[in-house]
Amino acid sequence: MKLYDRILPPRVLELPNGKQILKYRSRAPLWALAVALLTALSVKVTGFDMGILAARIREFFVILGEMLPPDWGYLSQVWQPLFDTIKMSLLGSAIGSLLVVPFAMLASTNIIRSRLVVSAVRLLLSIIRTLPTLVTALIATYIFGLGTLAGTTAIAIFTFAYIGKILYEEIETVDMGAFEAMEAMGATKARAFVSSIVPQVLPSYLSNCLFCFEGNVRYASILGYVGAGGLGLILNEKIGWREYSSVGMILAVLFVTVFIIETISRAARRRLVQGGEHE
Repeated sequence: MKLYDRILPPRVLELPNGKQILKYRSRAPLWALAVALLTALSVKVTGFDMGILAARIREFFVILGEMLPPDWGYLSQVWQPLFDTIKMSLLGSAIGSLLVVPFAMLASTNIIRSRLVVSAVRLLLSIIRTLPTLVTALIATYIFGLGTLAGTTAIAIFTFAYIGKILYEEIETVDMGAFEAMEAMGATKARAFVSSIVPQVLPSYLSNCLFCFEGNVRYASILGYVGAGGLGLILNEKIGWREYSSVGMILAVLFVTVFIIETISRAARRRLVQGGEHE
């Protein structure tokens, strides 16, 4: 008998036919207690103070008020960093999404029978996925210097790990009939993979790549904090100088850009999913 059942033993219910059954008690109180204890521990460790939050929250609205209206005169200086951000996101997303395809194949248990190879590739993807994008960008600036190349590299690495996990999980759900038939006819794994597996996962793969690109535009906008170029560079500068009207202009342009990209990407992903279902 489990410890919880020993603390709160199950009740014995008598059925009309004379049989007895055990009705186990809900574990919800135990989970609620665990959440409460972890919350209390988090408050203590982080030094969270609701009094300070209540007293200082108005400062957020003061800064927000200083951002409005945005400084339209600063708009001309936002375009180039904005284009740099979009270029970093697009190029990094494309490079990471393409490079990870063979690794996703090697991480799929229904394609590769060697547990050692599968485990090694999955471990590699997991390690890369744990690296924060800002940390990757900071390391890239030491290697490639300040600028958009470091930001592009960081986004490519993040996309590589993110798309890789989703892709190998997709590959493991496909119909293997055509793949096994091509292997039986003498085709190599790579040839059978391209001809039989890729068409099945292509719609969802492209949809996930577009979704990742949407997020990368937002991530790329803060990479300038570590010298990786883009909007983050001027955003950090204007916040440091407390020129909040210029900050408001940067955020407004970023909001409109992300909204447009997400609208186009959402429509494209919907068509990809519908096309995949028709096939």
